[in-house]
Amino acid sequence: MFIEDDAQMDSFWVQSAIGAIKAIAFVYDIITLPVYLVLQKPWKRRQDSRRVKAKIVRNDDNELTYRTTDPPRDVHVKMLQENIDTLEKVFNYVAKTYTSKRCLGTRQILSEEDEVQQNGRVFKKYNLGDYKWKTFTEAERTAANFGRGLRELGQKPRENIVIFAETRAEWMIAAHGCFKQAMPIVTVYATLGDDGVAHCITETEVTTVITSHDLLPKFKTLLDKCPLVKTIIYIEDQLQKTETTGFKEGVKILPFNQVVKTGQDSKFEHVPPKGDDIAIIMYTSGSTGTPKGVLLSHKNCIATMKGFVDMVPIYPDDVLIGFLPLAHVFELVAESVCLMTGVPIGYSTPLTLIDTSSKIKRGCKGDATVLKPTCMTSVPLILDRISKGINDKVNSGSAFKKSLFKFLYQYKVKWVQRGYKTPLIDKLVFKKVAKLMGGKVRIIMSGGAPLSADTHEQIKTCLCLELIQGYGLTETTSGATVMDYRDMTYGRTGGPLTVCDIRLVNWEEGNYRVTNKPYPQGEVLIGGECVSQGYYKLPGKTNEDFFEEDGQRWFKTGDIGEIQADGVLKIIDRKKDLVKLQAGEYVSLGKVESELKTCGIIENICVYGDPTKQYTVALVVPNQNHLEELAQKHGLGEKTFEELCSSPIIEKAILKEIAEHARKCKLQKYEVPAAITLCKEVWSPDMGLVTAAFKLKRKDIQDRYQHDINRMYAS
Repeated sequence: MFIEDDAQMDSFWVQSAIGAIKAIAFVYDIITLPVYLVLQKPWKRRQDSRRVKAKIVRNDDNELTYRTTDPPRDVHVKMLQENIDTLEKVFNYVAKTYTSKRCLGTRQILSEEDEVQQNGRVFKKYNLGDYKWKTFTEAERTAANFGRGLRELGQKPRENIVIFAETRAEWMIAAHGCFKQAMPIVTVYATLGDDGVAHCITETEVTTVITSHDLLPKFKTLLDKCPLVKTIIYIEDQLQKTETTGFKEGVKILPFNQVVKTGQDSKFEHVPPKGDDIAIIMYTSGSTGTPKGVLLSHKNCIATMKGFVDMVPIYPDDVLIGFLPLAHVFELVAESVCLMTGVPIGYSTPLTLIDTSSKIKRGCKGDATVLKPTCMTSVPLILDRISKGINDKVNSGSAFKKSLFKFLYQYKVKWVQRGYKTPLIDKLVFKKVAKLMGGKVRIIMSGGAPLSADTHEQIKTCLCLELIQGYGLTETTSGATVMDYRDMTYGRTGGPLTVCDIRLVNWEEGNYRVTNKPYPQGEVLIGGECVSQGYYKLPGKTNEDFFEEDGQRWFKTGDIGEIQADGVLKIIDRKKDLVKLQAGEYVSLGKVESELKTCGIIENICVYGDPTKQYTVALVVPNQNHLEELAQKHGLGEKTFEELCSSPIIEKAILKEIAEHARKCKLQKYEVPAAITLCKEVWSPDMGLVTAAFKLKRKDIQDRYQHDINRMYAS
């Protein structure tokens, strides 16, 4: 009884205190509003947000084609004036323009030490120093030497070469070394399984592979599947000596720096590529089967770079933190834009990114704290995790702190939507959250998958930055649409880039038509200079997905979009993700998953719909911390993670949380999974259930859990 009274008393005090703060805020608003109105000109910001970003250039009952209303900006114009039509010309230009400016930075690892955790376990952690930088001139010279070193090893111009390594300065240097000798690079995700790696190496008939100290051991087994490989170049580790024995006989295994050294004394000349030459054979992550090699020419890469520099404001003192896979076209083009505009790139890894990252020794700073970047690229998976981390931190505080944060968050969102900035509460509250990424990040570019509107709003609000979402595919060199940084809406992917057109085409089967109201809908097609020449050694698939029209190359994306009144694209579906249930309702599995992934208890989810049934079911990988909290609430605290995943009580509790979260996300009743199975293992690329870019492999997941799917439908 007393406990209940105490709780009510606490609640009363919290409500009273928040009420008082609201009253103070109200008075503050009345007093300061005229000042803010004059200084901030909110009507201008609202106008900029609502401005029309694209116009219709072709129109009939079956299709609509949109083109940007924006002209090319300074950097785009400069690239045209300087006739920069290859990535090789980009590096030559920037080496002359930015000479001694910092270009590529690598964090120094001083030592690896054992650290005892609270539970008594011992983990190896890094003791890290400062960033060590190469200037633009040094980076260009090293790349040139590396390219000549490859020639000395017998690699010829226009012969494919594989880069299979994690994101780092040497990756970029190696790539540009290859471009200087007109060698197409084949990019392979560092997280791809052995079979996928072997497929990429054998299909492209390479004889030389560039890899890293950490990935080299894989080749003890891989070389048997790749008979043509004669040379492996490995990027050295900062601390450990690389073991080079025990590999297949007759294969040369050389350190990266030795190749650079060989190139210093070489007499080989540069072999500049042409714009139409293939720069990259980029393998897709393979969400629908075997990875496909996409042929990207120098002209394709330059086109998307021009499109990006027209959309994203770049300043002389900007710094980018690079940690996404360079084997992903989005990261490669973003970093190429940084090179073109003289922005230094400091490299990082997810294990050392922030102070609390898993490889950072206690008392040592994370990469972001040391580098203090102003720009970063990200994918929704990472942003969802940051968002959940913020929620967990807020929820672990007192009732007063929770209520105060909720009020301040809603207060900021309300004024930002009206076109104002909130400098006072940013300084007092939200800038502290922003210190997580070094405190200076002003812009994050998100790509690779759809970003949920909730995560978009929360990251932008709590980290005090611009979060720009883009849409593109490997097949379009990551180019298609990018949000205007002044756009105040969420959940949309922006207007067309200055280098391509966007077309909507009727998809009758899904009832998506350009005549739909309030906005035209249909399959998204992308046409322009950023569109790839096709798939490597797959002429049939190339003819199916690509076509030429009036001298312009087009790609059929398979995504369903709608274009709103201001010419901005919103991706609403994917043809392959659409399931028609027994009662005739269409469910977009990808959309449902994207919304439910923002629920704290869910680490990953795959929704399945059987067309002969009236409802969907889901396979859920639960978040371990949230699962343990839920177990405590239900008196199951002593049980293991595996036992909790098999518990009907926990299953029921999570299903209830999902239903509540779905209601908040405004999902229809038939879209919400009616039954779930909790999966005991975390889905990783090694298991073959997600791609290297962590996209779901639906078919493989279905095959593995078919028994559970049958059980859910039977119950």
